[in-house]
Amino acid sequence: MDRVIKLASQSAVVIFSKSTCCMCHAIKRLFYEQGVSPMVYELDEHIDGKEIERALMRAGCSKSVPAVFVGGKFVGSANDVLTFHLDGSLKRMLKDAGALWL
Repeated sequence: MDRVIKLASQSAVVIFSKSTCCMCHAIKRLFYEQGVSPMVYELDEHIDGKEIERALMRAGCSKSVPAVFVGGKFVGSANDVLTFHLDGSLKRMLKDAGALWL
C-alpha cells in the first residue's frame, strides 16, 4: 500500500485504470473535459499492475479500477467520482488540490 500512496501523491489527480475498462475511460474523459490532466496508471500495462491492484483491493477499493486520488487522498471509484461531479464537490476538491484554477 505504501507504493500506492507514493504514486497517488505524485500528482494532484491520479487515476489507477485499465486500458480495457469502459468506466475507466469515462472517468478519465470526465477529468480531461474539466481541464484536468491526471496522472494515469494503466494497471494492465504497468509492470507492477497486479501488485498495485491487490494493494488497492486490500485498502478497501470495492472495485480495483478506476481508483481515483485527488490531492493524495482516495476519492473513490467511478460511482463516487460521478456523485461528487454531479453535486459540485469534485470541482472544489480539484481546486483545493491545485488541479483546477477556475
